[in-house]
Amino acid sequence: MSCKIVLTSLLASSALALAIAAPAAASEKDRAREAIAAAEAKLHTAESVGTASEVPGATAEARAALAAARANFAAGHEMRATEAALRAQALTDTAIGVLQQHRNEAAVAARENQAASVAAAQDDASAARQQAAEANARAEAAQNAAANSAADAAAARAAATQAPAQVETTVTTSRPSTSRTTTTVTKKRTTPAPSPSVTTTTTRMSTPN
Repeated sequence: MSCKIVLTSLLASSALALAIAAPAAASEKDRAREAIAAAEAKLHTAESVGTASEVPGATAEARAALAAARANFAAGHEMRATEAALRAQALTDTAIGVLQQHRNEAAVAARENQAASVAAAQDDASAARQQAAEANARAEAAQNAAANSAADAAAARAAATQAPAQVETTVTTSRPSTSRTTTTVTKKRTTPAPSPSVTTTTTRMSTPN
C-alpha cells in the first residue's frame, strides 16, 4: 500500500517536472536546476523503498543519468542537463514500477502458498480422521468377534453339562405254559450318574385260545 502511494507521488512529481519546461519565461538554467532537483528527490525516495536492492539495474541507470545531468549543468550545458535529469526521472519511475510488480507477484505467491498449506493441512486432517474411523471399525469388529467366541464357548460348556436324553430299552420274554402264556416286558431307563439305574418290569399275561 505504501509503495503504491509512493509510486503515485513520484508519477505526480514527474508530471510536474515535465511541466517545468512549459513556461517560456523560465530560463534554460532554471529548468535544468529544477529538473535535477526533482530527479534527486525521486531517486532518493525510490532507493528508500528498496529499488537499489530489488531493482538494482534500473536504479543504477537512473543514478548514472542524474550524475550526467549534474555534470552537464556544471559545464554550462543546461539543455543537456535537463534532458539527463528527465531521463533519470524516467528510469526511476521504471525501477519503482518493477519493484511494485515484484512485490505484487510475491504477495500473490505468498497467498497461493498459504492456501496450498491450508489445503494440505485439511487433507492431512481428513486422512487422519479416516484412519481413526477405520481403526475404530476394526476394533469394534474384533470386540464383536471376541464376544461371539465367548458366547459360543459358554454355549458349548452348557451343552456339555446338560443331562443326556433318557434311553428306554424294552426286553420281551416269553415263557411257554400249559395253561397260559406269560410275556414279560422289561423297560430299562438309563439316567446319567450319580442317579441309579431304574429298571421297570411289565408282565403281560395272555391266555391261549
